[in-house]
Amino acid sequence: MSNFSVATDKEEALRLRMEGLGIFEKDIEETFIRSGGHGGQNVNKVATCVRLKHVPSGVEVKCQTERYQSLNRFIARRTLADKIERIILGKKSEVEQRIAKVRRQKRKRSKRAKEKMLADKHHQADKKKARSSRPGPDDL
Repeated sequence: MSNFSVATDKEEALRLRMEGLGIFEKDIEETFIRSGGHGGQNVNKVATCVRLKHVPSGVEVKCQTERYQSLNRFIARRTLADKIERIILGKKSEVEQRIAKVRRQKRKRSKRAKEKMLADKHHQADKKKARSSRPGPDDL
C-alpha cells in the first residue's frame, strides 16, 4: 500500500487487517473515475472516485465520499475489507446491525401496543387534570 493521507498507524492497521483476511494489493484492480457532487472544481477536474475490485472474490467497491483521491483510496480499501470479512465470517456487520435497529424503531406499532401506550398517556393526563382541579393553598 502507498501513502493514503491518513495517519501511519491507521494505514498499518488496515494493511494488517487486509493481510489477515487474505486480501493482497496484487489481487486488487484499482480504477479512478471523475466523481460528481460536492467538492467544486476539484471533483470536476480530478478523478477522485475510486473503484476497487478484488479479483479472487469478485467483490467490487466504489468510494467518492471525500474530495481527495488518496483518502477515497483508503476508505475504499477499508470498505472492501468490511465486505470480504462479512462474506468470510457470515455475520452481520456493525453497520447492518445499526440499520436493522433503526428499522425496528421506525416500524409501526402493533394495535395492542398502541392501545396500551395511549391508555398510559390518558391515565397520566387524568392525573394532571385531577391535580389542577383540586383547590390550592391560595384558594383557601
